[in-house]
Amino acid sequence: MKSSLLFSFSVDKENNTIYVKRAFNAGLQLVWDAWTKAEILDQWWAPKPYRAETKSLDFRVGGTWLYAMVSPENEKHWAKADYTAIQPNQSISWVDAFCDENGVESPGKPRSVWENQFTEDTGITTVSITLKHDSLADLELMIEMGFKEGFTMGLQNLEDLLNQSRK
Repeated sequence: MKSSLLFSFSVDKENNTIYVKRAFNAGLQLVWDAWTKAEILDQWWAPKPYRAETKSLDFRVGGTWLYAMVSPENEKHWAKADYTAIQPNQSISWVDAFCDENGVESPGKPRSVWENQFTEDTGITTVSITLKHDSLADLELMIEMGFKEGFTMGLQNLEDLLNQSRK
């Protein structure tokens, strides 16, 4: 079922930036946990039919989340998030990069700087996401690789998971 809650996705090519805003019918702590705990991230981060699989998550400034997007054929596409700033229940920033299973970055692949803001108003939590890229070419490659479609599916997975947890 499609949600009637806020969802916006826009691309600013002049500034090599993607903006996403998504509201969830869930409390701030529940949404925060979904973005910061491996056992919950693994349930929603990947677009179906893929699944996310965390190898390690060290949620602190200077820590890293190393994970794979696993295909139905069990092919693993590795990525990592290097945490650069954390304000509990308010914001998380990280540098996201494609890598191998040991966290060594893949040359020639785009990196994104993520800045996520979390706010709650009467039980509705909104996540405002800014993804900055080094160049227009990197931004366009992310879009070409299906970032909008994949991330939109992941956010829907999160909404479905949050709805299940309220039942």
